[in-house]
Amino acid sequence: MNRTEGKRKKKRKKRKKKEKEKKKKKKENTEKAKKKKKKENTEKAKKKKKKENTEKAKKKKRQRNTSTANEIS
Repeated sequence: MNRTEGKRKKKRKKRKKKEKEKKKKKKENTEKAKKKKKKENTEKAKKKKKKENTEKAKKKKRQRNTSTANEIS
């Protein structure tokens, strides 16, 4: 093996290492993004559910109040 072959081998090794790191970073970022998106969607869903339940409760309370008012009069 002459000098240039050794250099080539080192460069190839370095390049592969870089590619591997790049791939790893991309994977980590993807995972991070997925987690963030999932968290946001969960929060959104919780808010929506809470709002719906609040509306339901208000409606029920109004119904109860009107029915008792009708009984009194």
